[in-house]
Amino acid sequence: MAFLPDAAQISHAMSEATAPAFVLGAVAAFISVLLGRVTMVLERIRSLNEIADNDTDRARLKSDIPRLRQRIKLLSSATHLALVSGICTALLLVLGFATALFGLEHEYGAGLIFAVAVALLGASLYRFAQEVRMGLSEADHYR
Repeated sequence: MAFLPDAAQISHAMSEATAPAFVLGAVAAFISVLLGRVTMVLERIRSLNEIADNDTDRARLKSDIPRLRQRIKLLSSATHLALVSGICTALLLVLGFATALFGLEHEYGAGLIFAVAVALLGASLYRFAQEVRMGLSEADHYR
């Protein structure tokens, strides 16, 4: 069949897929870290909510709940941005192989999608940095 790529085209497409595949793996690992932190913060909120209002020694700790909720918002935003980055990267891999299969040029589209994926990952890292800064503030250090 004339439209099937030869071995050289497939080999070239696979070599071009290396960088996006590594980015996709990094994004997946980053999402795992984000979800681990979400779980940790949610558990902290649950434990604070279990403190009885008449427990005068520990009731003051409940004042930390609004800050913890803000951390959840930052982590949620970072997670969504990272997920969209991963989706763009997966789309880039599909685009690379589909265009190799049909013998189409894809450099400009692939470059644009890769730039969007990296920008989204950067935005996610920025939101994560905001959450880390908030998490390292003194409010978490008294229990």
